Amino acid sequence: MKRVVTIQDLSGIGKCSLSAALPILSAMGVECAVLPTALLSAHTAFPGYRFFDLTDRMSETASHWRELGIRFDGVYTGYLGSAEQIPLVADLVREYRAQGGVAVVDPAMADGGELYSGLSPDFAQSLMDLCLCGDVILPNLTEAAFLLGLPYEGEDRAEADLRDLLLRFADRGVARPVLTGVSLRPDRIGVLAYDAGAGTFFRYENERLPLSCPGTGDVFASAFTGALLRGLSEEESLALAVDFSLEALRKTAEDPDRVWYGTQFEAALPGLIRMLEDRCAGTKKEPAR
Repeated sequence: MKRVVTIQDLSGIGKCSLSAALPILSAMGVECAVLPTALLSAHTAFPGYRFFDLTDRMSETASHWRELGIRFDGVYTGYLGSAEQIPLVADLVREYRAQGGVAVVDPAMADGGELYSGLSPDFAQSLMDLCLCGDVILPNLTEAAFLLGLPYEGEDRAEADLRDLLLRFADRGVARPVLTGVSLRPDRIGVLAYDAGAGTFFRYENERLPLSCPGTGDVFASAFTGALLRGLSEEESLALAVDFSLEALRKTAEDPDRVWYGTQFEAALPGLIRMLEDRCAGTKKEPAR
């Protein structure tokens, strides 16, 4: 069984970050260790949430793992609690990734043209250093703009513009950048990826629902990481993550009064397991380009 460590925050109430990553990765047959970056009483859609920075505790945990000689087949990073954590997490990615392992960086910091509460453009620029440690990065369009120091130009973009963003990441040294939440048609949404080594682009889309809720990006990143560690190609893993995110949103739409609480991914887990096993068995065709 493959082993992954995910480094991101934990919200006591609400479905995002570690609350999504741990059950999704476990359901996919991947052993999941966790290193919390911060503890929140509830995710940030709740008024008056409490935030506790765990930077010092992260260092102590890393020290103990170093004593144990722990290594991981995958390192998957998400939301960080402070700028001080960025070099620490970058060092952890380098140190705890086993030989031949994969590092996935989800630079979770912004959406809809705005940074998350308490973060600054300087934080975004520093986070680019962590992105350079990853094999694959998963920014949405807002995060891509902040990481590259570019103005945010909205979600409705031509494919040529999006390809230019990916090439800019490659020029900065990112091997396999992926833009998430890409919508080139009003009724479709998915991803656009670039493999700098091969010089090739990949696009995958599925149905777009008139629904947005917290934690969808965490659901996507977790499913993608799990699929990679189960042996699927990057393209197959991206397609599976898009399809699972759609199914999770469909389940969420059945209870519209709780959309703000987070993606109802639990009800979609049986379907995720079937999708994964079909693809691992080779019964699923190559994703459409």
